[in-house]
Amino acid sequence: MHGWIIVDKPLGTGSTQVVSAVKRALRQGGYGKFKVGHGGTLDPLATGVLPVAVGEATKLAGRMLDSDKVYAFTIRFGEQTDTLDAEGPVIATSGVRPTPAALAAVLPRFTGPIAQIPPAYSALKVDGERAYDRARAGEDVVLASRDVTIHSLQSSPSRDGDELHEVTLTAHVSKGTYIRSLARDIALGLGTVGHVTMLRRLKAGPFTLAPAISLDKLAEAANARTLEHLLLPLRAGLDGIPALPLSPDQAGALRQGRVLTGIAKDDGQYFACDGDMPVALVRVEAEEARVVRGFNL
Repeated sequence: MHGWIIVDKPLGTGSTQVVSAVKRALRQGGYGKFKVGHGGTLDPLATGVLPVAVGEATKLAGRMLDSDKVYAFTIRFGEQTDTLDAEGPVIATSGVRPTPAALAAVLPRFTGPIAQIPPAYSALKVDGERAYDRARAGEDVVLASRDVTIHSLQSSPSRDGDELHEVTLTAHVSKGTYIRSLARDIALGLGTVGHVTMLRRLKAGPFTLAPAISLDKLAEAANARTLEHLLLPLRAGLDGIPALPLSPDQAGALRQGRVLTGIAKDDGQYFACDGDMPVALVRVEAEEARVVRGFNL
């Protein structure tokens, strides 16, 4: 059981609760003890793709944190909350409702490299404490701006001339992007205020909703002892990284942490494997391959 279980996280459930559900499913199915971790937090009010790494795949969970994401989200105009979503109280209102033309004109301003101030209610740390803990304690939390990239930003179709009370957008974003902050800033750019009422992650790194399962299906598979049928292979988290086939001797050398020489490949990262067996994630430089992450399989 070394690989990925892709969960369609339900509304109101935290990411750590999903990890606990996978651990429980492994126990119930009699699969033994394995490390389990998720590849990128989703807010409780968000749904969608949550990659859960099992066993040796947990060594790649950090790559999921650094990967691009795709989200669908709805902005409701006219009210801003302190949490920037539907959970918090309203702290600002506006009677302005944008038109589809105004929205189309403003979206290019939020596409490409942008600076963004994360929400006060976030898991970022301030002097060793979570920002949301400080905010909930009544502190005025102001986080530093960060640079992120919005690769694409598209709106759902709407009739010309209508005032928009809400709009659903799809965004392909870099790591570190806060959709709640993006929604806040789009609303402000339209001369109004707004907050997120729906947030669904459609893609995380290479993983889409296609293989995602519900927690109910996870529990059913555990009871039926068929969890292995839901497990994607470890290498599924390395989509886009080319394979580096090894001889048994080369595989043994890498497992011992040795450097392989004479590797006639372009510089970059490779997924080293002995046949179908994952050996390591390696970096090739000047025809030398060094282990970045070794797999104990």
